[in-house]
This record gives sequence, structure tokens and C-alpha cells, in this order.
Amino acid sequence: MKIRPVLTALATAGLASVSVLTAIPAQAASSIEFRTVYVNSPGSDNRSNSSLNAEYATLKKTSTSTKTLTGMTVRDTSGHGYKFGTFKLTAGASVKLHTGTGTNTASHRYWGSGNYIWNNSGDTARLKSSSGTTLDTCSWGTVSSTKAC
Repeated sequence: MKIRPVLTALATAGLASVSVLTAIPAQAASSIEFRTVYVNSPGSDNRSNSSLNAEYATLKKTSTSTKTLTGMTVRDTSGHGYKFGTFKLTAGASVKLHTGTGTNTASHRYWGSGNYIWNNSGDTARLKSSSGTTLDTCSWGTVSSTKAC
């Protein structure tokens, strides 16, 4: 008679474990992650291209395969958006997404903005797939320069 309640408890516990595992958000499984966001470029905020490019977000490929970022977007809370053109990130590689203008390379991409993107008083960086699924986020309150994600 005591065996049935124990089996019922074990079955219930097993089902609870399964539901916890399936409740993991999609962005936790992303193989591309924000590592840092440099929200406050050094020196005065004069909107020179060098000052704008000292503000950047770093994304890292954390799995062992190459990932195509073509069509993915990075957005802030205000809705400023950057869309990756044809671009691949190799296993373990990082790319810095600079706010200003420049020549795109395998490790540096340029937003092309004439204004600062990331707010020193708090913001959220969002990486979204080409279909709009959130892959990763990095949020912060007031910071003096860099947010580690």
C-alpha cells in the first residue's frame, strides 16, 4: 500500500523536472552572446567618429561551429537598430559593433550612426534573429564606462 504513494510522488517529481527543463528561455541556448558593451566612450562626447567608434558592443560565438549572422539585428531600448549584412562569425571569434562609421572587417562592424546609441543611465542591448526571435540580451543601469554581460 505504501508503494503506490511513493511511485506517484516520484512520477510527479519527474514531471516537474521535465517542465523545469523545458522552461529555459530560447536566448539561454544561443551560441552568440553579448560579452561587453562599452557605453561611454572616453573623453568628451563630441560626436566625432573616433568618439562614436569608442562606443561598441562585443558579440562572441561560443559554440564550435561557424554561424551566419546575415539578417540578424542588434537593437537598444529606444529602437535604434543595426542589421548585419552578409557576415559569418567563426567558432570562438568575437566581433565589435562600433557606433560610428568605418570599414567592416571580420572582427569589426560599423553601425554608421552619427549619434551615440547606448545610454549611460541604463539600456538593453538585444540580439535578434532574422525572424525576430531574441537570441541574447544585455541590460544595465547607470554605468561609468563598460558593462560586462
